[in-house]
Amino acid sequence: MSNEAPTTLILGGTGRTGSRLTGTLARRGIATRTAARSGADVRFDWDDPATHPDALVGVDRLYLVTPALRVAYAEQVAGFLDLAETVGVRHVTFLSTYNADRTPRGIDIAAVEADLAARQAVTHSVLRPAWVMQNFGDHHLPVLDRVITAPSGGGAEAFVDAEDIAAVAAETLVDPDAHAGARYTLTGPQALTFGEVAEIIASVSGRPVVYHDIDPEAWISGAVAAGVPGDYAVMLRWLTGTIIAGNGSVPTDDIEKVTGRTPVTFRQFAERNAQTWSVEAK
Repeated sequence: MSNEAPTTLILGGTGRTGSRLTGTLARRGIATRTAARSGADVRFDWDDPATHPDALVGVDRLYLVTPALRVAYAEQVAGFLDLAETVGVRHVTFLSTYNADRTPRGIDIAAVEADLAARQAVTHSVLRPAWVMQNFGDHHLPVLDRVITAPSGGGAEAFVDAEDIAAVAAETLVDPDAHAGARYTLTGPQALTFGEVAEIIASVSGRPVVYHDIDPEAWISGAVAAGVPGDYAVMLRWLTGTIIAGNGSVPTDDIEKVTGRTPVTFRQFAERNAQTWSVEAK
């Protein structure tokens, strides 16, 4: 693959990994174009195909993030990849999920991985991250009234920092040939229970934080009532169910293997973001 004036289109360019990836690639001499429904270099809407061609002009590399809060999108993504091939994209790095090949029927993430593997005109890399540490600092798993509420059944997860996901993505996009066909399972260096996460957050914030386990169906019903699409419940059920069953993510060395550095620990992440919970827990 030619490295002459490469340009990478970053879908989800205002998101947790996309926004970090942009700066990393720029420092490595890779021109970037962020794409999102608002706030990015170009407007991109999965449901508005008219926004797709302009986003792809002059692009030869793609950071692929599928539509948010959906489970059925394989045909939509395939059509976009067809267009991307036509205009000259030659490598795709796909943000998948941990154990994507074990997703239940009706969740299309494995189908997208298979689609990429079947394409001859593009190389691809697949990133399969564990639950992201940033979930605890935003609306996904917030600390409310000094409590983290989520179903886990005491299971553990090797939470990963979005910074580390972006760092691995950057390597695959800087040198696509070296990572062609790779599947990287991205985790933090240790598996933690939600209770242990609460203890770390309490320690760095200087305020009490506890974990409350909850019936998964009650939690999912609450998420749907708060605005999560009803058909996304199958994804939430699968994600939480793996942890409850004791099959949450376990540490791998893929981040260190690709980037040459050890992944961020949850304590390091928490210390970096202590002010978030110091304010939230008041």
